[in-house]
Amino acid sequence: MGTMSLPIFYSLGTLIFLLLTTLSSGSLLRIPLKKRPFDLIGASAAHQRSMAILMDSRSSSRPDPVASQKSYLDSQYFGVIGIGSPPQNFTVIFDTGSSNLWVPSSNCNFLSLACYIHSKYNASKSTTHTPIGKPCNLHYGSGSILGYFSKDNVQVGNLVIKNQVFIEAIVEGCLSLSLAKFDGILGLGFQEISVGDTSPLWYNMLQQDLLTQKVFSFWLNRGSESPKTGEIIFGGMDPKHFKGNHTYANVTRNGYWQIQLNDFLIRNQSADVCGDGCAAIVDSGTSFVAGPEEIMTDLNREIGAREFMSMECKQVISQYGDLIWELLLSGLKPKKVCSSLSLCSYNETNQSSMMIKEVTEQKPEDALGGHMDVLCSACEMTLMWIHTKMLQNTTREKIFEYVNKLCNNMPNPTQELVVDCDKVGDFPTVSFIIEKQLFHLSPQHYIIPVVRGSSTICISGFVPLDVSTNQGPLWILGEIFMEAYHTVFDFGNLQIGFAEAA
Repeated sequence: MGTMSLPIFYSLGTLIFLLLTTLSSGSLLRIPLKKRPFDLIGASAAHQRSMAILMDSRSSSRPDPVASQKSYLDSQYFGVIGIGSPPQNFTVIFDTGSSNLWVPSSNCNFLSLACYIHSKYNASKSTTHTPIGKPCNLHYGSGSILGYFSKDNVQVGNLVIKNQVFIEAIVEGCLSLSLAKFDGILGLGFQEISVGDTSPLWYNMLQQDLLTQKVFSFWLNRGSESPKTGEIIFGGMDPKHFKGNHTYANVTRNGYWQIQLNDFLIRNQSADVCGDGCAAIVDSGTSFVAGPEEIMTDLNREIGAREFMSMECKQVISQYGDLIWELLLSGLKPKKVCSSLSLCSYNETNQSSMMIKEVTEQKPEDALGGHMDVLCSACEMTLMWIHTKMLQNTTREKIFEYVNKLCNNMPNPTQELVVDCDKVGDFPTVSFIIEKQLFHLSPQHYIIPVVRGSSTICISGFVPLDVSTNQGPLWILGEIFMEAYHTVFDFGNLQIGFAEAA
């Protein structure tokens, strides 16, 4: 693994930059990141939203490709921040693919499942809160959140960023946000893509002179079994986190951490997809690597990726079967069960307020042209089976035995995710050429093991994304790539650096 050794000549400015950003660890703001185990729902969320983007890219509607790609359910690395005085703590994703900071509000709507299972910001308990109240919507590939702007102090590590504008979320109308192991998102993108044109927290760190260098870096340690499985450093980097030198690529698009990708190779052979160049967005808010549909489909076919729907069905049963049973026993109308679990988006049949209606009028299923979310479909089918058998007075044990058998016979939708764990060693190495350097990903990097009880399932880390830019086809390099390569986001020089992770 690593980059091909090619002659690199550093300018004096680059050498000074490297010296300043690695010299004094005392001036660095270190935020430890914890990693949660990857699961099948996360894999489903990522692959299903890639289908949404494919449908959108073929229509007259051209949504933001990164916002469309977002689900966050597949994101694995989280850190803790505090908002208010005294600080109210929240677990957040540090996301280079978005620019807003949001957390759940204590004023969240009672129909939002996330309201009951996440930490909530209570403005009345903060002495530094300033109300704004302007409403806003954030749209992701798996749904939307509805909230309003507020202002307060935000604590990141031992630094306090004063008067930071953020979003209090009151409705989280999508599966990923309700089930997530995190409370909110801290965007590290550019102000150009910030909803409400608010100044990102990273900008305010710099404007308030809290850091000596306009740099932050990610170290994601996939193989670690310790509680600390990664680190984001504001103000520089730690030389213990990487090997050799970084290769730097200029940011090529306002708003995103986007760079030029010269080529993509499979077994050292060009895939002939970047003949006129490609663009790549480096996104810490997703685990996967997304690329042109034809290439990703062929690659998944080569590694023997196979059907996944029956596994999603079983995942719904194992995680929500008891809840579905109890909700039906409580008298809740069957058509409301899956939406109450946030496995399906809200619709007019289960709305009780205009606030939720405002969210659902822009639901992502409209862009899918009728393609339902796979987990929603699995929930609705499971619900139908359970409810039908309950009406027949079948025992609970017999019902779940029956449903599990039906799951085994479910058809495959268009998703191919699961590969044979015993054959991973035979899979090809893929490579990205950035600034004339080769960055390899071995199968051990792009195949994600998922533990289910006593067994392990292996998931492909490649998802299709057919979006064109003025630089050519678009790629998204997520956590899979960043685990292999220590990544430096140099805001001062508008460049991104990669070096083999230590």
